[in-house]
Amino acid sequence: MKHCLTMVLFLLLSSAVIGQVKTVSGTVTDDSGGGFPGVMIMIKGSEKGATSDDNGKYKIEVPNEDAVLVFSFTGMDSQEKPVKGLTTIDVMLGEGQLMEELVVTALGVSRDKKSLGYATQTIDGDGIAKMGDVNFMSSLSGQVAGAQIKNSGTMGGSANVIIRGYTSIGGNNQPLYVVDGIPINNDVTNSSNQQTGRGGFDYGNAAMDINPQDIESVSVLKGAAASALYGARAANGVILITTKKGTKGKKGIGVTVTSGLTFGKINKNTMPTYQKEYGQGYGRYYGPDTVYTGAVYNGYVEQVDVDGDGTLDGLSTPMGDDASFGLAYSEADQLLSWQSIHPEMSTYLQPVPYEAAENDPTTFYETSMMTTNSVALDGANDNGAFRFSLTDMRQKGIMPNSNLRKNNASLNVNYDLTDKLSFSSSMQYVNTQGLGRFGTGYDNRNVNQSFRQWYGTNVDMVEQYDAYMLNENNLSWNAYGFTAPESTRANPHYFDNPYYMRYQNYSTDNRDRFIGNMVLDYEINDWLSVMGRITNDNFSELQEERIAAQSVDVPMYSKYTKSFYERNYDLFLNFDKSFGTDDVFNLYGMVGTNIRRSGVNTTDAMTNGGLVVPGIYSFSNSVNGIEAPSETDASRAVNGYLGRATLAYDKFLYLDLSARMDKSSTLPEENNTFFYPAATLSLLYSELLDVSFMDFGKVRLNYAQVGNDAPMQRLQNVYSVGTPFGGTTLSSAPNTGYNNALLPENTTSFEIGFENKFFKNKLGFDFTYYSATTANQILAVRPSSSSGTYYQYVNAGEIENKGMELQLYGNVFTSKSGDFSWDMRLNWATNQNKVVSLTGDLETYQLASLQGGITIEATVGESYGTINGTNYVYHDGKPIVYGTETSGVRYAKTSKPEILGNMLPDWTGGITNTFSYKNLSVSALIDIQKGGSFFSLDTWYGYGTGIYDITAGTNSDGNPIRDYVSDGGGIDIEGAVSAAVDGSGAYIYDADGNMTSTGAENTINGDFDNYANAYGWATAPNAMHVYDATYVKLRQLMITYSFPTTMFNGKGIQGIDVGIIGRNLAILFKNSPHTDPEAGLSAGNVQGYQSGAYPAVKELGLNVTFKF
Repeated sequence: MKHCLTMVLFLLLSSAVIGQVKTVSGTVTDDSGGGFPGVMIMIKGSEKGATSDDNGKYKIEVPNEDAVLVFSFTGMDSQEKPVKGLTTIDVMLGEGQLMEELVVTALGVSRDKKSLGYATQTIDGDGIAKMGDVNFMSSLSGQVAGAQIKNSGTMGGSANVIIRGYTSIGGNNQPLYVVDGIPINNDVTNSSNQQTGRGGFDYGNAAMDINPQDIESVSVLKGAAASALYGARAANGVILITTKKGTKGKKGIGVTVTSGLTFGKINKNTMPTYQKEYGQGYGRYYGPDTVYTGAVYNGYVEQVDVDGDGTLDGLSTPMGDDASFGLAYSEADQLLSWQSIHPEMSTYLQPVPYEAAENDPTTFYETSMMTTNSVALDGANDNGAFRFSLTDMRQKGIMPNSNLRKNNASLNVNYDLTDKLSFSSSMQYVNTQGLGRFGTGYDNRNVNQSFRQWYGTNVDMVEQYDAYMLNENNLSWNAYGFTAPESTRANPHYFDNPYYMRYQNYSTDNRDRFIGNMVLDYEINDWLSVMGRITNDNFSELQEERIAAQSVDVPMYSKYTKSFYERNYDLFLNFDKSFGTDDVFNLYGMVGTNIRRSGVNTTDAMTNGGLVVPGIYSFSNSVNGIEAPSETDASRAVNGYLGRATLAYDKFLYLDLSARMDKSSTLPEENNTFFYPAATLSLLYSELLDVSFMDFGKVRLNYAQVGNDAPMQRLQNVYSVGTPFGGTTLSSAPNTGYNNALLPENTTSFEIGFENKFFKNKLGFDFTYYSATTANQILAVRPSSSSGTYYQYVNAGEIENKGMELQLYGNVFTSKSGDFSWDMRLNWATNQNKVVSLTGDLETYQLASLQGGITIEATVGESYGTINGTNYVYHDGKPIVYGTETSGVRYAKTSKPEILGNMLPDWTGGITNTFSYKNLSVSALIDIQKGGSFFSLDTWYGYGTGIYDITAGTNSDGNPIRDYVSDGGGIDIEGAVSAAVDGSGAYIYDADGNMTSTGAENTINGDFDNYANAYGWATAPNAMHVYDATYVKLRQLMITYSFPTTMFNGKGIQGIDVGIIGRNLAILFKNSPHTDPEAGLSAGNVQGYQSGAYPAVKELGLNVTFKF
């Protein structure tokens, strides 16, 4: 019925206006009289438009005689022509109508792009809003040259954003985020466990609080010259977010309603391909007929006493094992299994079919869903304007019992109080509530630790779900089994039932945040004005985590609270004065001061020794009281003095000088003031050269210095208070000694760039080369033993970044009628990073020591983020293997760790194609990363536990690879050479302790009959599990149709847009098996490592926007 009513409504609307529609045509010419192609002709106040063809001709239907046509072209002033009974309207657009292309720069100042002496890139907010990512930064992946944006893959998870490489060895490398001139906090709650690949929850980064529906544009300031005016925290670039506002002079109240619905499914190509030949168990590792608690156990099947009469009267899978090297499915029809050991189940003490699971872990994940509903009101009169919006976003994740909700309210107002005094304000409130965030890393609360590393391929997820739903108990597939005492045999051994874990061991979180500013502008005269601004960012958050009583881990409850505030007080004197003959010179800029005050308070506490009463999560329910809480209370004060002056000559030569001096409380008094200058030069050579096909040409140069002060609480040692012992309070000195002589980090950069536009702006490019060096790195290093601390904060080290960025854009094709067009935008960037020095004779600085024997390091002479571990031992480029014809061979590995790869890519890029036909637009973004590496703990363990397809099957002789090598089994080892032995048969080692070889070709297969196989964690070199992180992704797809406004004439409807959006729809190419090469731990300096990685999620959705 609803569909019928909708159709009748559209027919009525169409019939009401059909008699008023008329066609207007004409020709657009340039100043030489030739046809001007590619000019956009829009009906003012609507979304309907047309484009001039190759001869400059156009045709458009208008709703009535009162319509006004707007003629516009990139880089030129638009023209408006009222219809007023005309059927032919001709227009001339010439060079004299070149308009200013305004971009938002440091401190929120809008400047003409052609005057800038540094690289900046702006992304329109319309696409960000349509994509509707929970974390808006994810929408920028592949769109910003020089920015590497990596998503964690978790619900509401963090985005790791690096602009022009890593600049700080041990500090923060994330950019500064500024919303409407308000610097905002972007902290990531990252526990020390997460930073080392262990467990935790990814609660996202704080900048994700910004509502995509409110974003007008995002400008990325990439270099030091662009961001220097922001002071000490802008060394890593700046993300400037401008929110939507009302338009002064626009009469009446406008209403925009947007609704979106998105569904997601996992990309199974980023999950393990499970072998279907062998079931649970560790196989031959245990040897035959091992006797354990009265049962006979051999790693394939257990001979067990089922009824307790002392007789071994049943055969069971080794359910206490977390591997799949057990009995072949072809060798048994039924066995006792985990379904047989839980009294609650109907199959208790009964054998069940022994077969590969029909529903493997890929079926565990659910269909995600996200809804977004937003309403915005905007209004204005001649003196002011406002915009108010409310947005409700709700997300259900791919994991059971996971959801996220964000509620945003925003208000923007501006008003002219007098002819000289104006007021403006931007305010945002956001509440974020999460339940069941995704566990990360090597932790029982991350189901992917099991699914990718430790799992029995006979375990069916539907059966695990049904078992949990019987009574919500932990009926685990990994129970101790019949070989254990009866009182404990049904308890989980290593892993919980995954549904119990998701529904019982969950987290909750809540964050309330307010971001706002108030601005007063006073015009002193026609060239001088003063601006005063107060900004505020404050939030409070609560994170609670639980482990239930029946879990493998000790039951517990923890609570983490955090409150943060930052206030900025700005006072700027702005000037803009022209002088000289015909005002050929123009001097403009500002001087002023910035006062910043910020503080953070955190408390982290947890129970001790378990919970007295299961299911009661409070500190009073702790068995042994609570652990000593970890508390911080820190504040920072920074006083800044800054200025900028631009001297323009005849609108083609621009010299820009800026400087800032900061005084910071986090540095020692004698070193707490630091100064950073910047100078840029821009020359518009297109104004000097008469090249007919070149519309615009500019060269730019800049030199700048920026600083980075120390984190809070790095100057003085403080004692930490531990858990009381016997009623006595315990205190201890810190492991890391502080330093009252620290200097600020300092980055010096140089940049040169070229911008060109050709063929009436149909083709353009922007090229940049940059070089930046950061010295006086603030690091925690090992001091002398006499210092009494393990580490000491010092100034040490230097890191260098050099790179190139290219943006290429143009109109590939426009039809003669102007109805169809194809536009393309390409961006590409490469960064060469090098750790120049550390301190003294220190050659490596360890960023993280990770499970699997891997370290991530900053190594002198290498790029930041080397992946270090054991490597193959080579002889003339071929790996050496060792072993016998009976046992099979394994790869030799180096006695010491070596550099195996680097987490940084060789280059990144993106290609956006946009096709438009009348009111229909189709846009697709391809996101590319070439190079970079990561170590997979998932295959490191998973190849050893026998769950992946590579661990089964047959070798080149047709024999099962899990058979003994002496029986013709084992996996083919090709291209290897045998280890050298002496006369006694002992292996010969070189001076470094590595095996040697005479070069004899290996002819023996690798053993693969248990976890200690040629590929698994017990014997394989780490290098075998380091993978290429290259990928090509279909990152975004947008199909948008704008209904003709003529359908709604006189009905109060200004427009209706319907869009289909897709996110991460396909990985078109990758070199890494069983995973998404982009997956990682969370935001931070430790990348290049996967443990319990989440699969990529393909999302498809629909959004509708109504404008009234």
